[in-house]
Amino acid sequence: MKRILLFSGILLLAVNAGAQNYPNRPVKVIVPWPPGQATDIAARFVAQKLQESLGQPFVVDNRPGAGGSLGTGIAAQSPADGYTLLAASSGPISIMPSLQKVPYEPQRDFALIGLITRNPYALVVNPSFPANNAKEFIALLKANPDKYTFASSGTGATAHLLAEYFNTMAGVKARHIPYKGTAPGMTDVMNGQVDYMIETVAATVGHVRNGRLKALGVSTQKPAAAMPDVPTLEKAAGLPGFDAAAWIGYAAPAGTPRDVVDRIAGEMQKMLHGDLRETLTTAGLDPADVPPGGLGAFMKREQERYATVIKNANIHIDQ
Repeated sequence: MKRILLFSGILLLAVNAGAQNYPNRPVKVIVPWPPGQATDIAARFVAQKLQESLGQPFVVDNRPGAGGSLGTGIAAQSPADGYTLLAASSGPISIMPSLQKVPYEPQRDFALIGLITRNPYALVVNPSFPANNAKEFIALLKANPDKYTFASSGTGATAHLLAEYFNTMAGVKARHIPYKGTAPGMTDVMNGQVDYMIETVAATVGHVRNGRLKALGVSTQKPAAAMPDVPTLEKAAGLPGFDAAAWIGYAAPAGTPRDVVDRIAGEMQKMLHGDLRETLTTAGLDPADVPPGGLGAFMKREQERYATVIKNANIHIDQ
């Protein structure tokens, strides 16, 4: 019995020492997107702060390709030692596994360390659209099934799925017009050739401010930092529980020591309640408020939500 207690004590001391000594060499942060993309920007902000607080370089390694699944797959196959992390995001983690074959299974292959941002989307229409608020908008679409059209940045994109999610919850039917990117679809909404779009606040706020688009609501349960006067769709459209956003966070390969994951998570929580919050908001990114203890459930819920949307809307993409 004494030997067992002694061994347990030695093991506990070793675990604590491991956490205190981490990191003792540079840490690589794989970003599965090109430089300048939102995930890259958020990941670099956090990497710089972690470097300052933990005393070792956190080096960003951009591995773009295949809609983020290439770099995500590389991270999944990396050693689970805390020295390779992933700048995770909703596209590769929550959506793509339900759309096409990818070389990883998110809930099996990753531990989500912490969220950095949850970026809201806005329901926008041409200023001349004959609805002054979200409830009038829904009533008009309900009275005219399949008459109205909505744009997205492409079939299977987050904007497309959020629009389908909204349509389902609101009980409306409209025709999807996919584009190759956000800008051309938004241009056609501004020109009145397409009726509406649900796109990021960051992409739409400038056009709303200059009067080229009208915002009827935002997708999160809290108003967007950049659109504080635009109501939430949950309240404005009368959709209880409507809360959706594109998320960005840090993840580690499954099996990474718990004490290492907890140490990084703790540092991220400190910075998100400090000056990083203002830095993110200035960059057009809304800081996340999901506590570390709820991250596993959050990742499962997000993946299941999009899987349901994809199945119900019968969405397919070319592989």
